[in-house]
Amino acid sequence: MMWLRRRTRRLAGAAGAVLALVACSAGSSGGGGEDRETLYKRVINDPHPKPDEVIEAAGAPAGVARAGDGSLLLTYWAGNVEDDEGPAAFAWRIVSPAGRTVAQKANHADSESQPDRFEGLKDGFVRVPPGEGSDGAYVLDLRGKRQPVTVSKKALGTRPGDVMLSAIEPSLIYRPATRTIAAPAGVPEYGIRLAVDERGTAWSLDQPLTDDPNRVVWQRDGRTLGSRDVPDPYTGGVLTARGGTAAVTLNRSQDVRGLLVATEGGKTWRVVNGGGVPWREFKLGPEAVALHARSDGRLAVGEEGGRYWLADDRSNRRFHEFKTPAKFTSFDVHGTTLYGIADTTTATYELAKGEGLWASRDDGRTWKRVKGAS
Repeated sequence: MMWLRRRTRRLAGAAGAVLALVACSAGSSGGGGEDRETLYKRVINDPHPKPDEVIEAAGAPAGVARAGDGSLLLTYWAGNVEDDEGPAAFAWRIVSPAGRTVAQKANHADSESQPDRFEGLKDGFVRVPPGEGSDGAYVLDLRGKRQPVTVSKKALGTRPGDVMLSAIEPSLIYRPATRTIAAPAGVPEYGIRLAVDERGTAWSLDQPLTDDPNRVVWQRDGRTLGSRDVPDPYTGGVLTARGGTAAVTLNRSQDVRGLLVATEGGKTWRVVNGGGVPWREFKLGPEAVALHARSDGRLAVGEEGGRYWLADDRSNRRFHEFKTPAKFTSFDVHGTTLYGIADTTTATYELAKGEGLWASRDDGRTWKRVKGAS
């Protein structure tokens, strides 16, 4: 799932504030003709906010998850613009493949909270636990009906169909077949990142506390299938896996300098230091890099608020830049569809150019606003 990365809680509030503006300017029945600032403040102070009004105030989603039938779960967040503290409002909306609103819900919150996150399932969506444990997880079916989940105290070896919930330690996976959340079995002691592909292979980045190199380890059902050292002088960063491809960014100090790419499920590895991507022009550091593997094995890579590239084919040797309709502050891939959110990163009531949720189904050649997203 895609969610807008927040470097501070102030930015979390800013996103909702900025996203509010386009919807308010377009007008709706919920706004009652209020100016943007008045509507926004009223919504975040409402102890029982209405979904339509929160969504109108937010204007565009902060995150998007996609189910197997193409339905989307969109999350919306409006926090306190003037301060890091204060009231906030959260909402989610399920949109059918045709763009029809199926279900939605809103809650009062505070700016200290983080926006809810969901991951897509074949027949619904699972909420990512908001803390370090598994508390707060549940499933929404395609109609928005809430279903309970089981938390396993025993780690589970990953299998096909498992979904990664938390990539950063402590890692969690969800098994739809049994509606069970658990820690993944066999992850290295210093495995700090996790990616689970459609084959049930768990890829982790092991960063030992010694001078030993970082390494990528891949496992299935708790059994280690192989490992690959990150080449000197690099450390590993963002990790992704899908479509027979796995990749990790190669970091040096606070800079990203390329990719370590595995194809054929780890049979072949290569370092990509160029490939058409100007790595030395990345300015924001490793945590601002978006790296995603599509279901066809092709990689998409870029930098928040910057430029983006897509591999020419599944060998991932060469990349071409694709244009975006606005400056994306968050970027993700579901299947082979590219999604981008245009937002701002400062606390303001002013509009963001091209603000909203965009999707491309033709490798970034054309983009359309997502129907039903605002």
